[in-house]
Amino acid sequence: MTSHQTTQTMKPATAAKKLGVYLEATPAEFQEGVVSRAELTGLQADPPEWLQELRRNGPHPRPVVAAKLGVSIAGLARGGVTEALTTEQIEALKTENPDWLRRERSTQAEVRKESVRIKEKNAERTAKRS
Repeated sequence: MTSHQTTQTMKPATAAKKLGVYLEATPAEFQEGVVSRAELTGLQADPPEWLQELRRNGPHPRPVVAAKLGVSIAGLARGGVTEALTTEQIEALKTENPDWLRRERSTQAEVRKESVRIKEKNAERTAKRS
């Protein structure tokens, strides 16, 4: 009996998420096929021009937009941003700095501070137990 190694594949949406790109902006052949783990590794190691262009100029998926703006994905939704944005649109938002963006950045900063505080408190507890 011989063992067959099957190639692990993923849906285009999963591959796009792992690559940090907006699926609808990828080439049709990428959207319509399946991506093997080897192909994904190849795309990550040596990205083709279309992938470099998407990463550089977008449109970017919401997690990337949120990271570039320094807010949460929920903060984007509260601010009314539900679509993918280009790098140019993100830069324009940063320049404009609307009230919702300032508020969400402030909220995100508080969340980060609280996370650090909790982590330090847990580290102290662990140190006391030792």
